[in-house]
Amino acid sequence: MGLPLRKSKVLPPPQCPLSMCMDLLRGAWAPNVIWYLRGGARRFGELRHDIPRISARVLSQRLRELEARGMIMRRLLDTSPPSAEYELTELGHELLPALDAIVKVGTKLRHDAAPKRRLAA
Repeated sequence: MGLPLRKSKVLPPPQCPLSMCMDLLRGAWAPNVIWYLRGGARRFGELRHDIPRISARVLSQRLRELEARGMIMRRLLDTSPPSAEYELTELGHELLPALDAIVKVGTKLRHDAAPKRRLAA
């Protein structure tokens, strides 16, 4: 029989700003969805075309999650059949410079790794 767990009397530290930001981008394909919405509103089928390797199920899930986190908004279109389009919110737009920086580093890493791959082949 173990000792009972005592509650801590110390308040937890404030959440790390980096963790808060990364929490917004969690989930496979979430950064990709944000990336493709940077050019303006897109419908579901257009996003599927933009990101060909994503399944419809995962895209639908990511869109719901990003909307719940306040990163994108969904607008119903008055069409037959009914349709919706998605666009970035102000918060979503604020993350674009961070994604740009990540892409810049990724491009540099890919460029730096290219000669090494050729030598190994």
